[in-house]
Amino acid sequence: MSAASRIPVVIIGAGPVGVTTALLLARHGVRSLVLERHGDVYPLPRAVVVDDEVRRILQSVGVHEEFAALARPAHGLRLLDARRRVIAEFPRSPHGHHGYPQTSMFDQPELERLLREALARRPECELRGGVGVVSVTQDTDGPDGSTGPVRVAFRRDGSDEEEHVLADAVLGCDGAGSLTRDTIGAVWEDLHFEESWRVIDVRTSRQVRTWEGAEQICCPTRPATFMRVGEDRYRWEFRLPGHEPLDGPEGLDRLRELVAPWVDLPADGSSGDDFEVIRQAQYTFRARLADRWRRGRVFLLGDAAHLTPPFVGQGLCAGLRDARNLTWKLALVLQQGADDRLLDIYERERKPHVRHMIRIAVAVGWAMTGGQDRAAAIRRAVVGAACRIPGVTAAVGRDLSPALAAGPLVRRRPRLVGRVLAGTLCPQPWVTVDGGRVRLDDVLGDSFAVLTAVPPTPQVTAVATALGARTIRVDDLGDDGGLAAWLARGRADAVLLRPDRVVLDTVNTGTDDFTGTAAWAPLLHTARRPAEGRPAPLPRSTTR
Repeated sequence: MSAASRIPVVIIGAGPVGVTTALLLARHGVRSLVLERHGDVYPLPRAVVVDDEVRRILQSVGVHEEFAALARPAHGLRLLDARRRVIAEFPRSPHGHHGYPQTSMFDQPELERLLREALARRPECELRGGVGVVSVTQDTDGPDGSTGPVRVAFRRDGSDEEEHVLADAVLGCDGAGSLTRDTIGAVWEDLHFEESWRVIDVRTSRQVRTWEGAEQICCPTRPATFMRVGEDRYRWEFRLPGHEPLDGPEGLDRLRELVAPWVDLPADGSSGDDFEVIRQAQYTFRARLADRWRRGRVFLLGDAAHLTPPFVGQGLCAGLRDARNLTWKLALVLQQGADDRLLDIYERERKPHVRHMIRIAVAVGWAMTGGQDRAAAIRRAVVGAACRIPGVTAAVGRDLSPALAAGPLVRRRPRLVGRVLAGTLCPQPWVTVDGGRVRLDDVLGDSFAVLTAVPPTPQVTAVATALGARTIRVDDLGDDGGLAAWLARGRADAVLLRPDRVVLDTVNTGTDDFTGTAAWAPLLHTARRPAEGRPAPLPRSTTR
C-alpha cells in the first residue's frame, strides 16, 4: 500500500466488533481495511455471553451455523442470597424473538476465529495485524463545507517507518483505551459504578453444581458471579482486591474456599490435575459513556464508546448492535449518495439504548453489593417478592433490550390500544419459500422491506419502490401465522423495516399510510443500487 492510497473505510481494531463491522459493510459492497495491533487472535477468554439479537447479527455475516456448533444455550439468570437461596430467577427461552436461544455461552477466541475466517473469504475486506495506529486526522473545512478524507497513520511491528492511508470514514473499534476517542475529543461520562473484580476461567472434568445458567450472588461482603461456558469450561467472578493472590499454597486455599459452593477440590493443598485455571485477571468494572460518538467521518463503536459492568452480559452485545446500526447507514452515504446527516442518527439511536442497558447492569451490580444495613435487606426482600408475581420475570427478560426512541428513522404513531411496533425489531421465524424452510432474514435481504398482511396500497408500493424495498405478504410465508399475529398485536396492517430489521413505520391501511416516510425517503436512495443480500426468492405471488 502506498503512503497515500485511499479506501472507503478504515476500521481500527480487529476484535469481534471491528471484524463484524467489516463483514456487514462488505455485504453492502463497501471495501474496508482493518488495522489491528495484535498479530493474531488474543488467545485468552474474555466475553462469554451473547443474546438472540446478536446471534441474528452473526447470521447476517454468515457465521451463525458455525457459531451454533460452539455455543451453549443458557437457562437464564438467578439472583441468589449469601446462602445461595434464590431471590429471583429470570428465565431465558431456547426459542427467542430473533429465532435463536435468548442467551448463549461461548468462548470469545473461538468466535473471533470464525469471524476472521469469514473476513478472509470477502474480497472487500483486508486485515492487517501487527500494526499500531499512530494518529487519525481529518479535514473538516473543505471549500464547500464538506468533510474531507481522514488520514490514518500507522506503523508495522518492528518498523519505524510511518505509513498512511486515506479513508472516507474511520471507525474506532479500538476498545476502552481508544486512540480514536481521543482523536475526536470525546470524554467519558461517569455513570457511577467502579469496582475491582477477579475473573477466573477454569477447565475441569469435576462435577460442578450448576443449573446451566448464570448465578449472581447478592452478598455485600462476597458478591460473585458463576456460569458454565462450555462442556468443561466455567467462569467465576469475585469482588476481590488486586493484591489478593489465588495461586501458590495460600492462594489455592483461598480459591478452594471461593469455589466450594459449586465444586469440591482436593484438601491436600493442590487444585488437582483435573481443575485447570486457564486464566485469572483483575478487572475494574466501570459504567461509562463517551459524550460524543462522531466527529466528521470518524466514529466510535463498542468499548471505545461505552463501558458496562458485565452483570447482565451485554458488553459485547452492545458493540455488535453499534455495528449493525451504523453500517447500513454508512453504506447508503458512501455507496448511494444518501444525505450525510443520516450518520448523525447513529449516536442519537444507540446512545440512549446503551445508557438503558448500562443502568440495568449497574442495578444488578447494586443488588449484588448494595450494603449491609436493614434497608438493604428490605430492598432485597422487595425484589424477591416482586419477582414472584406471575409474569414479572418473563417480562423483564423479554424487554431487556428496549425499543429505539422516536426519530427520523423511527416514526411513532399514537396508539390507543396495541403494542407500538416502531423502533422494535421484527421477529424472525422460520418461513417456507419455494418449498424450502429458511429464516425470515434470508428472505428480506439487506435492504428495506415491507411486511404486509393486506394487499399493499399504491402509496405503500410507491414508498417501497423509492426505497428499493421488497414487499412481502406475510400470509404467503408459511410461518404458522406468527408474523400476522405480531402485526395484529401492534394494530398494524403493514410495517416498513429498515436494513437492520428495526420497524421504521407502521400503517393501518384504513386510517393512515407511509406519507411521513415518503417525505424523506428520497434522501436515503438518491442513486439507488441493489445491496448484495442474495436473499432467498420471494413466493411468486408476493413479488411486486
